[in-house]
Amino acid sequence: MLKKVVLSIFLLILSPIPIFSQQNVEKIVAIVDDDIILQSELLQYSLNLAFQMKIDPRVDQEKFSQLQSDVLNNMINQKIFLTKAEEDTIEVNEREVDNVLESQIDRMVNQLGSIDKLEEYMGAPINKVKRDFRDDVRNNLKVESLKAQFMRGIQISRREVNEFYDSMKDSLPDFKETVDISHILITEKPGSEAEQKALQKAREIKTKLVAGDDFEKLAGEFSEDPGSKDRGGELGFFNRGEFIKEFEEAAFNLEPGEISDIVKTEHGFHIIQLIERQGEKINVRHILIRINATEEDTEDIINYVNEIRQKLDEPESDFGEIAKQYSDDATTKEEGGHLGLFAVDELQEKEFIKVIKQIDIGEISEPFKTRFGWHILKLNNREEARKISINKDWEQIEKWALNMKQQKELDQWLEKLKTQTFIDIKD
Repeated sequence: MLKKVVLSIFLLILSPIPIFSQQNVEKIVAIVDDDIILQSELLQYSLNLAFQMKIDPRVDQEKFSQLQSDVLNNMINQKIFLTKAEEDTIEVNEREVDNVLESQIDRMVNQLGSIDKLEEYMGAPINKVKRDFRDDVRNNLKVESLKAQFMRGIQISRREVNEFYDSMKDSLPDFKETVDISHILITEKPGSEAEQKALQKAREIKTKLVAGDDFEKLAGEFSEDPGSKDRGGELGFFNRGEFIKEFEEAAFNLEPGEISDIVKTEHGFHIIQLIERQGEKINVRHILIRINATEEDTEDIINYVNEIRQKLDEPESDFGEIAKQYSDDATTKEEGGHLGLFAVDELQEKEFIKVIKQIDIGEISEPFKTRFGWHILKLNNREEARKISINKDWEQIEKWALNMKQQKELDQWLEKLKTQTFIDIKD
């Protein structure tokens, strides 16, 4: 969760930047065999990459124009590889698609700070974001599988590694200070008082709806779903299996115009109205009231975290086993809370850096708070910053040399595939 996030342009969704008018957005900008690239797609990926690179298209039009050209080339290359992957009947496991999709969403949530902020940034609820990502994730996995099959046959000799080092040693990076860390995460959980307060608010809104108040107006005024409240709570069409079970069961049982009872999910309390049904798809709007922790809940969490910390001081205690039992970080708890190896100056959470500098190898920190919740950190190992050496770092240098050779041969293969592919780039 603390790894530096680098998002592929093929896994980004259009951000809410109202820069260009939508006229001509369906113009075709390129044809690759039987596939097309639309101007709207190109604009979508280019705007998101510009946002990541802090390029303002309104100010630096020349940079943005060059960026669009680079993005278009990347999109064409991706489609060429995808065409080849489909010719070779490369398939991917749908469970793997699910896992990668969840991982991508988790990284974006971690980058922005919360699901609420991701929904606000995307201008859509989390389930719609996942639906929009899914085909891209599947296609990317096919392309990566194709590339992996090609590169598995590429070997590198000791002589080539030495030549790589001799030619690149002045530009190879020094090793930064790195740490191997594990943690236990405890998130703040609202108690019964907070739940009753949220439920009462939901009941008051339901009473207004029964009395004839406008659903869209109330959603705009009271809903705590940032991805839909500005659209009167509307979520758009979705199939079964794309939303939380409790929400779906209530939504699919409604008739057009009908309003549900109050529905509780992990996100809070919902009131749902069915707008339209098209076959197996439905379009609904909802009002969400979240269950927010009270000051008393926060005090309880602090006491709970301190109790866990005391367990770690007991004789024969095992950090990994306690992490498995108590940690709320679903991505690391089964690995005993192991987060992995990180360059210290690349850790995004400044509190982690501060704590790491205060403890020695093998030590366990006192509880500390970040935007994710309360953490207890263990420093497994630390490597001081140093110059790279071919004697000490042969394996790493060999990996770099092999990667460079693989990329060079992959580029050559791509050029060959281009000669076998119909490509028409429009003005």
